[in-house]
Amino acid sequence: MTTTGEEHTAARTGPWWWVGWRGAVLDAGLALVSAVECGGEGVRFAHDAGLPAPVGVAFGAMAGSVLLVRRKWPIAVVLVSIAITPAQMGYLMGLVGLYTLAASELPRRITAALAGMSFAGMLIVTFVRAHQSVVRGDVTMGNWFVPFASITTAIGMTAPPVLLGLYMGARRRLMESLRERADSLERELQLLAERAEERAEWARNEERTRIAREMHDVVAHRVSLMVVHAAALQAVARKDPEKAVRNAALVGDMGRQALTELREMLGVLRSGDGLAARVPSVPLAAVGVAAAAAASRAADDSGAGEGPSLAEIDELIGQSAAAGMVVALSVEGDTRGYAREIEQTAYRVVQEALTNVHKHAAGAKTYVRLAHRVSEIAMQVENECPPEVGVGSSVRLPSGGNGLLGMKERVAALGGVFVSGPTDAGGFRVSAVIPA
Repeated sequence: MTTTGEEHTAARTGPWWWVGWRGAVLDAGLALVSAVECGGEGVRFAHDAGLPAPVGVAFGAMAGSVLLVRRKWPIAVVLVSIAITPAQMGYLMGLVGLYTLAASELPRRITAALAGMSFAGMLIVTFVRAHQSVVRGDVTMGNWFVPFASITTAIGMTAPPVLLGLYMGARRRLMESLRERADSLERELQLLAERAEERAEWARNEERTRIAREMHDVVAHRVSLMVVHAAALQAVARKDPEKAVRNAALVGDMGRQALTELREMLGVLRSGDGLAARVPSVPLAAVGVAAAAAASRAADDSGAGEGPSLAEIDELIGQSAAAGMVVALSVEGDTRGYAREIEQTAYRVVQEALTNVHKHAAGAKTYVRLAHRVSEIAMQVENECPPEVGVGSSVRLPSGGNGLLGMKERVAALGGVFVSGPTDAGGFRVSAVIPA
């Protein structure tokens, strides 16, 4: 990340108020040059003022060395340069001081006031010195030379450093603003990437849940019917060979159907794994696209196959009836086509409810009701109290406890209502209403 603001302040490596050693060395060099300049000019100042030369040199060196603190106290540097202007020394200090003042974060009114004072001081001193030169005869260019020289010198010593300082200060502030904006955008991208990663993880979890639910529905129903038919086959193998052959054929059909559906789902899983293996690693900022792609693949995979529909309800009930269940189907309203998700969910609800009857109420009479309404489809599977003793009692089908939960999740995902529970007569009822 870029380093600005507090991080930039914390990154200081120079002594005292300097950010780095390079700035400290530069200021020390400028202060040394300014001290030498002012010390040399102090000789003439001492001669004009009637002071010993060493005093003038010492005064000039002390005044010139003030440039060392130009970054810390730029106002003080400019004031000192203005103060020693009548002594005709400190030209370098005046230029650098005005530049530093204009480039600093101080209010512009302070910069304007000090620049005006420096301009006025330089104008007056130059005017007086030029006039004295004309009077002494050192300059023979006429009276026009005095105002021209004074104004030109004052502007040349004031305007360029101030304008350059304003430009550099604005440029530095712009760069800092751009760095801060880049940091802010980078933080926002980081947050977006984290949220996108969370969405991608949510999409993966949803896909795993959907696949687990599909596999549970397929395996639970098909295998439950296979176990029931196998138990019946064992019971009638010697007494009724023809019925045993029919039951064996049914077990084979159930097994093949279960294998076919499982193979389709496993094929979807394999294709997803292959796709993940082919996709190279991407930056974190691109996880949002990956999340959208994962959600899209989840939606596409869920519709990869046609899936069961309400048209197969008769076949489903026929399979349960062939397994020995007494089941009655009643349909209300005009049969019509629905969206694939609605028909698949309605089919799975009936399928899982019949599977639960095979598991927990073998031999009980079961009623399956479908109602096609204007804006919804309702289904209900209700079984009577199972008999005390039956063939199914010895089957002992295992239960994972996920059937009702899976049905509720399916119906709730489509905005429907799912209710299940025991009846007063000792049976069990499963009801669902799905908006159409």
